[in-house]
Amino acid sequence: MDLKSFQMLEFINSRLNNIEKNIARIDEKLDFSITLQRNHLVRVKNGEEIDDSMILMGRPYNDISPQKAWSIYNNPNLDFFVIDVSAKNYKGPRLAEAIQIPIEELHVRFTEIPSKTTPLLIISENGLRSIQACELLVKKGFFNINNISGGHEFWPGKDTTPSSNTDMDI
Repeated sequence: MDLKSFQMLEFINSRLNNIEKNIARIDEKLDFSITLQRNHLVRVKNGEEIDDSMILMGRPYNDISPQKAWSIYNNPNLDFFVIDVSAKNYKGPRLAEAIQIPIEELHVRFTEIPSKTTPLLIISENGLRSIQACELLVKKGFFNINNISGGHEFWPGKDTTPSSNTDMDI
């Protein structure tokens, strides 16, 4: 076989490998999209409120106001977990029932969250770390996620919530 033919075969092989990689990425995105849409359908079936952009734009989590989160938090008939991803040294008020997992540890400690199907309310100091947490949790297979916009800073019950500086693991 001459050198030109060998180079042509190498080129074709390289292109085929790239095509296979692209197909694998498309398969992953399609699987994620189908899983996300199924989750949205389950939430709608269960009467949960989801933002229009979740369906139309394929967003994997809700951004909810602190007031909406407060009403969920105070409703004894709703099942949910609160995850606080604030920094360990955060001195402000904390929600006593929240699972305390700083964002820096969430990639390892996400297994401490008892359920991937129970709604999660994610809160942080001002809502920025909670956005990062929502995105990380989606990658870890959680879909029923609600980011509390504004975080502790705008939490309606912050004047009645005891302050805590310790991690409360479950």
